[in-house]
Amino acid sequence: MPDAPLSLPAHLYLLAWDTSKSETTGAAQLPQLVRAGALTELARRGLLLDEDGIATPVDMDAESGDPVLDGLLELVRESRPHRWRGWVTPHTRITLDAVREHLTAGGQLRAHKRRALGLFPTVDYDLARPAAVQALQEQARQILRGPVPAVDVSERDAALFALAAAAELRTLLLGGEHHEARVEELVRRSGPVAPVLRELVHGVRGAVASVAARA
Repeated sequence: MPDAPLSLPAHLYLLAWDTSKSETTGAAQLPQLVRAGALTELARRGLLLDEDGIATPVDMDAESGDPVLDGLLELVRESRPHRWRGWVTPHTRITLDAVREHLTAGGQLRAHKRRALGLFPTVDYDLARPAAVQALQEQARQILRGPVPAVDVSERDAALFALAAAAELRTLLLGGEHHEARVEELVRRSGPVAPVLRELVHGVRGAVASVAARA
C-alpha cells in the first residue's frame, strides 16, 4: 500500500516518474492527471461534494491541512461552479507546482536551482527514494494486469491506479495497453467517490486524446 501521509496527487506524480531517465513521463498530460488526483482526494475527504454533477465545497472554512489540496479548494471556492470534468484542465500548473514543492519539503524529491541559458532561473528535480517509487510502480502494474482481484484492492488504491491507467503512463503500461475493463472495475471498487472518479477518468482520457491529436 502507498505511504499513507502522501495524497493521491503526490502519488500520481511519483507514478509518472521514469527512474531510468530521472524525469517524469507523460509531461503533457501530467498536470491534468495530478489535478484529477487532487479532486478525487478532496471528494474522498468530504471537502468537495457532488451536487448534481457539480464539484461543490462543503463549506467556506473547511481545510485538509495539505497545501496542495487546500490551494485547489480555495480556487474552487473563488471560481464559478464547474462539473468535475471541467476542473481537470484549468490552471493545472498551480496544482502541479504545489505537488512538487510538497514532495520536496517531505524529502521525496530533491530540488536543484539553476539558470537556463545562464539567464533564467529554473528548478530541476530528482528522486530522493527511487527504490520506493519503483516498488509503487510495480504494485500498480500488478493491480492493472492482475492477478490481484479488484475486491482485494483498497478503495483509495483503486482510485489511484484507475487514474494512473487513464493517463496511459509509460512507466506502467506498454504501448497499446489500455486495460479499460480493469479501470472500470477499479472505479467501481473506489467506493462512494465512484461517480466522481468516473467523470475524472474521462477527463484524464480526454487530456491524453488531446495530446495525441496535437502530436
